Amino acid sequence: MAASSRAQVLDLYRAMLRESKHFTAYNYRTYAIRRIRDAFRENKNVKDPVEIQTLVNKAQRDLEIIRRQVHISQLYSTDKLIIENKEESRT
Repeated sequence: MAASSRAQVLDLYRAMLRESKHFTAYNYRTYAIRRIRDAFRENKNVKDPVEIQTLVNKAQRDLEIIRRQVHISQLYSTDKLIIENKEESRT
């Protein structure tokens, strides 16, 4: 993978994780983070530049979807779960 595409992929990965952490609902937040990590690990050995570009384009679309969903989840937020309160006390 070229250095520029590697940097682009890493920036995209970080942006997706960063945006996913803004979900107000614990279950959505943990699912999104887990799914992003799994998808990037699954495709880490892809070498074909065309396929890499296709995956980057899909990830960019998914990032926009995450941003929209985060915005919607903030409009309709709910009370925190008990497990969220336990996690905050540990940090």
